[in-house]
Amino acid sequence: MRIQKLFILAFVFVFLFTLVSIDSQAQCSICTRTAQQLGEKPARGLNAGILYLAFTPLALMGVIGYKFYKKYNEKN
Repeated sequence: MRIQKLFILAFVFVFLFTLVSIDSQAQCSICTRTAQQLGEKPARGLNAGILYLAFTPLALMGVIGYKFYKKYNEKN
């Protein structure tokens, strides 16, 4: 039970940390050059889109991992 609480606490911490770090730069070198040519406002939109596309599969893997972890601990 204690491990479950620690796991949930860690998940909440990572989730909140992700929300706070929205201004992070998630661009490869090609995307950075493209964003520099677009200007300030479109570059922010491009960066937000990259972060959104990266967060979705990571969140999905987290949910699947949590369900697997929960099911595995029920058997023991």
